[in-house]
Amino acid sequence: MQVKTKGIKIVSTITVNGIFVLISLICVVPLLLVLSASFTTDAALSANGYALIPKEFSVSAYSYIFRKPQQIINAYQVTILVTVVGTLISLLCTGMFGYVISRKDYALQKLFSFILLFTLLFNGGMVPSYIMITRYYHLKDTLLVLILPGVISPWNVFLMRGFFSDLSSSLIDAAKIDGASETRIFFRIIVPISKPAFATIGLFVAFAYWNDWWRSLLYIDNPRLVSLQFYLYRIMANIQLLLTTMREVGSSAVNIAELPGETARMALCVLAAGPMLFIFPFFQKYFVRGLTIGAVKG
Repeated sequence: MQVKTKGIKIVSTITVNGIFVLISLICVVPLLLVLSASFTTDAALSANGYALIPKEFSVSAYSYIFRKPQQIINAYQVTILVTVVGTLISLLCTGMFGYVISRKDYALQKLFSFILLFTLLFNGGMVPSYIMITRYYHLKDTLLVLILPGVISPWNVFLMRGFFSDLSSSLIDAAKIDGASETRIFFRIIVPISKPAFATIGLFVAFAYWNDWWRSLLYIDNPRLVSLQFYLYRIMANIQLLLTTMREVGSSAVNIAELPGETARMALCVLAAGPMLFIFPFFQKYFVRGLTIGAVKG
């Protein structure tokens, strides 16, 4: 009987592990295909299709993208600065806001919760936002316009509130008895025991700042303040425009076959997503716990 039970456990373990290996391959293989496609030519990609190992190795796509390295380096610097500063400010504001509306002894808890919910359901639209940011706040062509509009997300605040609501109120009561102020309670007690929640929200916010190109399109005219995503988007748009124009005009001044098209798109994906793929594993241990804790209240 024990041998039969042990055999069932082994089979179930192998089955579960096999399923997870298959899911992992489904997630990883497309990334490897994109990476491989970025190191070949458009002609080879059209002739041979996608493969884990490129049939014809080439760095023409990266050569085209890095023909002016200072611009892309500057775009990386802008995006990294905006992502780091914006994430830190967003975590501070989101954490304090979520903590306040999670306290049932706060008199304005319901009012601020309603205001937050209202902004989640309704917004003024793009035109009023543009007028407010450019004419009244005068943030156009500044780094602040890439940071401040994304500081507070109602969804993140509600997620943080759900986490704080599960914390024992006895911790706060004990700290008050010891004479701790509300600021000291938050930064010395609440924040250290809320690392999973802050790591999860921080990852969401960092991804949002890193992938943002819309604000650069709307508010940035200075080429030195262009974000990475918008710069890469502009490169791809220029390639498509050049290819379309050459085909329509039929000019022989530029060899269309030498211009990267699909391979440039793949290279842009690698350059845009690569840094965040390296950062994600460091937050993975907090990620699942930060999403699930506070989701069900006991």
